[in-house]
Amino acid sequence: MTHVDPQEEVVELCRDLIRFESVNDGTGRGKGEREAAEYAAAKLAEVGLDPQVFESAPNRTSVVTRIEGEDRSRPALLIHGHLDVVPAQPEDWTYDPFAGEIADGMLWGRGAVDMLDMDAMTLAVVRDRMRTGRKPARDVVLALVADEEAGGVLGAQWLVQNQPQLFEGCTEAISEVGGFSLSIDDDLRLYMVETAQKGMAWMRLTAAGTAGHGSMVNQDNAVTALCEAVARLGRHEFPVHMTRTVRAFLDEVSGAFGLELDADDVEGTIAKLGPLARIVGATLRNSAAPTMLDAGYKHNVIPGTAHAMVDGRYLPGHEADFERELDAVLGPDIVREYTHYDIALETEFEGELVEAMQRSLVAHDPGARAVPYMLSGGTDAKSFSRLGMRCFGFSPLRLPADLDFSGMFHGVDERVPLASLAFGVRVLDRFLDEC
Repeated sequence: MTHVDPQEEVVELCRDLIRFESVNDGTGRGKGEREAAEYAAAKLAEVGLDPQVFESAPNRTSVVTRIEGEDRSRPALLIHGHLDVVPAQPEDWTYDPFAGEIADGMLWGRGAVDMLDMDAMTLAVVRDRMRTGRKPARDVVLALVADEEAGGVLGAQWLVQNQPQLFEGCTEAISEVGGFSLSIDDDLRLYMVETAQKGMAWMRLTAAGTAGHGSMVNQDNAVTALCEAVARLGRHEFPVHMTRTVRAFLDEVSGAFGLELDADDVEGTIAKLGPLARIVGATLRNSAAPTMLDAGYKHNVIPGTAHAMVDGRYLPGHEADFERELDAVLGPDIVREYTHYDIALETEFEGELVEAMQRSLVAHDPGARAVPYMLSGGTDAKSFSRLGMRCFGFSPLRLPADLDFSGMFHGVDERVPLASLAFGVRVLDRFLDEC
């Protein structure tokens, strides 16, 4: 069999996935993930695996396969990734977001970071191991799924509800938004492993009032009531709650930077972390960000109702606090209903899998130190955790110190260094021997 270098193949795999333009804007009108899923399934079948393809709705397609491990008596590991990406406006980008351009040592395109890079790294590693006859330490289930960018209802959630047998024996899982480096100096890089994530509470607010002619004085205007409530909520500062994951991360980071963690000004410490502060700062407190407004149908008609959409996120263990505070801020006259709700997660940063991550990182970066952190957003880990799995974000990338990686997620000019993709392939390959 012709030798294929997985560190080179990963680039072509990622470029191909970007070019499928599997945009998910939440409306269901896009062309979906089917072409990308069929491509991934073909790449897996080509090396002797037996991938299964599932379509939860037209073109909303996922692919799952199992790779036999050396010790089949051990619990299995799940590696999951999503095939959908968020929309992109080409006129805002330096390069076409769906062309998979290579420039300045980077692969540019929507999904290059979130999360077609990890999909491609996993495919490259699995294909190489199958070609060379190297089994992972234990069974690995690989799931490349649809719909994560719209909450996972037609992807991971559908699989967990309808095909749970596919994940039989899986006790741990790895996926996106973790394992990337934060450079401290030439000799130390912290690799942020996601061990927790906030819960999702997307909601619709409704204010009711008295409809009437716009020329009349109306003290019961639904638009006014809604706007006042939305303004209160948008300006409200939820209290700081230090979870064990955030505390562990801040202890590691403040020590590495030589900063003193001021318990009375935690946010002041975080502000010194540069671009990373955007991600970490949002994990100190619950949040509720107004994102959409909808009211009325004619300029001179006062509507009877007005609506707003809010992106709410709550910390692990603080769901009840979040709801009580929401109601206090909004007041009794605003009706609140959830449009999408999902759990918060938190697991311990310990155990054999964590040790395997650290060993795999150090093997390819002697200055690596794995540290836990909390993700302010959410991933498909929420669905897979319902099957009893401990879930981690571990998509290993050694990044240039000056790259604003956190700004790449859903941002303009999303891109990943080619050297980082190659590094990820090396680390994941070692990890499958260590785990």
